Order: sequence, then structure tokens, then C-alpha cells
Amino acid sequence: MRLLFGAMLVLALPALLFAVLTLCFSWKVGLVGVAVMLLTDVYGFVFGWRRIKVRTAVCSSPLLPEAFRGYRILQLSDIHIGTFLRNRRFINHLVEVCNAQHPDLIVFTGDLVNVGAEEVIPFLPVLHQLQARDGIYSVMGNHDYCEYLPDKSEKNVRRNQNVLQYMEERMGWHLLLNDHTVIRRGDAAIAVIGVENISRPPFPDYGDLKKALGDLPKGMFKVLLSHDPSHWRRGVLHQTDIALTLSGHTHAGQIQIGRFSPAKWAYNEWGGKYVEGGSMLYVSTGVGGTVPFRIGAWPEISIITLEK
Repeated sequence: MRLLFGAMLVLALPALLFAVLTLCFSWKVGLVGVAVMLLTDVYGFVFGWRRIKVRTAVCSSPLLPEAFRGYRILQLSDIHIGTFLRNRRFINHLVEVCNAQHPDLIVFTGDLVNVGAEEVIPFLPVLHQLQARDGIYSVMGNHDYCEYLPDKSEKNVRRNQNVLQYMEERMGWHLLLNDHTVIRRGDAAIAVIGVENISRPPFPDYGDLKKALGDLPKGMFKVLLSHDPSHWRRGVLHQTDIALTLSGHTHAGQIQIGRFSPAKWAYNEWGGKYVEGGSMLYVSTGVGGTVPFRIGAWPEISIITLEK
């Protein structure tokens, strides 16, 4: 996959750009365009994936209890930690930046690994250092089901899933598998809901939002963790009273120029904040990827502040 992605960036796209610029202008302009593209590619492979950015957004809702005004949720998504086995200092730095934000709550919206559970083992101590007043809650992304293993036998896939879930517990993360938890401030409370992955093919679809909601009352401020942002429009918006949905999955294609990303060809909501019908979706462009490359869509830590 890395070879294919690299070949596309350094061979196919520059060749296409050269052909277009040569037809429209001249071969000299084509060569300049190719040179600029190749320099950009080099930056993305060498430096771009290291540029952690802290992005902020505000979720305003009349459902929010007064006691939670100013509550700060830190969202991480799509770490794909196996990509950093040779660059472990990056994960150390990521944890330092997260803890420096002093969040009330940390949530992880899926894709901790690339392929298998063993990728997490070298990072257990550092990920255990993540701290938030009300703890850390996580959900499964499509990669976390370990269905991309070379050995795709049901026994091996299930073993990897169980090991990964056990390691998240060891790290102090609370994995929400179609379940929810309630966070309290005195008599006031908000709910954090986590569904298993809900996606369209070819990605797995194991989520059950109805089960995850359980007996939570209507009118309660609810935060939903759902890996794939397409779930918001298909199953949350105008169908529930969930005020805030946090997702990842898209990586913004790991390439973003202004508000353009190739991810927009596949997803209506692919990065940042979206508000409609009294409901807000925030899509994190994620931290990592199966390929260590980013341009514009820099590795992201998101801080969502709740307001009345």
C-alpha cells in the first residue's frame, strides 16, 4: 500500500501534471510544475506527518447543563500506530501535547492500529500517560477489527480483536462497544455514547446506535463517538436528539489545500465542523495513516468546548 501510494505521488501525478501543463502552456512550465510537486511530496514524506496542530471548535446547545459550560473535550482519531514503530518519539510528543491541553475528557474515535494488535505493545507505557479529569473513552474503527491481517481466519481475527481491547483497558482507555457512560457534575449530567463501526461497504458495519443509547432520556446532552462521519447524516441527524457527534476516518485524504481535499469526492463531511438541525458534527482529520505522509491535512488534536 505504501509503495502504491508513493508511486502515485512521485510518478503518476507528476506525469499527469506535466502532460496537462505542456498541453496548456509549454514543456518548460510543465517541468517547473513537476519540480514543485516533487518538492511538496518530499516535504510531506519527511516533515508533514510530524506537524501536530491543535484545532479548536465550539459546540453550542440549549441542552447543555449550566454546570458543563466551558467543558473541554480533546478528540484524537486515526493514530494508525503501526506506522510509527520506527518513529516512537512522535507518539511521545503527541502525548505531551495532549496533556498540555489539560482537557476535561479525552475521546478516541477509532483506528488505533493498521493491521494487528501487536502494533500497540511498544507504545503501552506512553499511551497510558494520557490524562484527563473524566477519563479516556474510545470506539473501534474499521482497522481495529484486524480484518486486514494476512491470516484472515476467524480465530486469528478474533484473537487480535480481544488482545487490542485488552490493551486499551491496560492503557486506561474505556472502550464503548455500542454502549454509553454518564458524566456528572453534581446533579447535572451529560452522556458519552460509543458505537462500533457503522460504515458503507467495503468497510465493516457492526454498530447499533439504538443499543448504545439504551434508556438515556430525551433532552439530555449527548456526545456520540462514531468512527465514520457518514453515519451522522444517515443515522443521527434529524433522527435523534444527539447534540454532538465526533468522527474521524477520512484523514482528509492526508492532502488538503485550503478547503479542498480529495476526501470530498467520497464524503460530504470530511474535515472540521458541520452544523445542521441543532446537531453538530466534528470530523477530525486524524493523527496518522498507513502511509507517513501529510500535506495541509496536518496531524490533528481537536479541542471541542461545550457552551450553552
